[in-house]
Amino acid sequence: MAAGADRSPDAADSPLADRLNYLFTTMHPPGAPYTNAHVAEEISGGEEYGGVSVTEQYLSMLRNGKRTNPSPDVLRALAKFFAVPVGYLLGDLSPSQAERVEEEVRFLVAMRDKRVRSIALRSVGLPPEVQDSLTTIISQFRQQMNLPPEPPGANGAAGADGSGGPDGEATNGRR
Repeated sequence: MAAGADRSPDAADSPLADRLNYLFTTMHPPGAPYTNAHVAEEISGGEEYGGVSVTEQYLSMLRNGKRTNPSPDVLRALAKFFAVPVGYLLGDLSPSQAERVEEEVRFLVAMRDKRVRSIALRSVGLPPEVQDSLTTIISQFRQQMNLPPEPPGANGAAGADGSGGPDGEATNGRR
C-alpha cells in the first residue's frame, strides 16, 4: 500500500478527495457507482496498472481526505482506471484543462444512455444542414421542457476536436 499523509482534513479540503469522489460517482458502467472494493480489486489484480496494490480501506481514506499523498504509482493506476490524466488527480491542470476533463466525463455519462447514443449515431453521415436542423429541434424540445438550452458540458466535450479524450488521450473503454 502507498504511504499517505497523516493529517486528516475534511474531504472538502482535499482536491484529491473531491476529484476521486467525482470520478467514483460519475465514471461507472450503467447501474451503481463503483465501490472502493471493486476499484481496489481491479487495480491490484491488473498488470495494466503496473503491479500496484491498493486496499479498499486505503481508497476510502483517499476519498474522505484522511490520506492526501498517495504514491505516484497509485495515482497513475487510479488515473488509468478512470481514464483521466494524472494531473487531474494531482490538481496540476489549469482550470480550463480540468474543465475539459470534466466535460469528457459528463459526455461519457450521457453516452451511457442507449437513447442518447442512438440519436447521436443516427445523425452520423447526414449533411451539416440536416444536423443543424436536428439541433434546432432538440433545442426547441429542451426549451418546452424548461431545460437549459445546452446540456452541461455540451461545448466541446469529449474530443470534439477529434482528439478522443483529454490532452489527446483515447479513453480506455472500461465503462
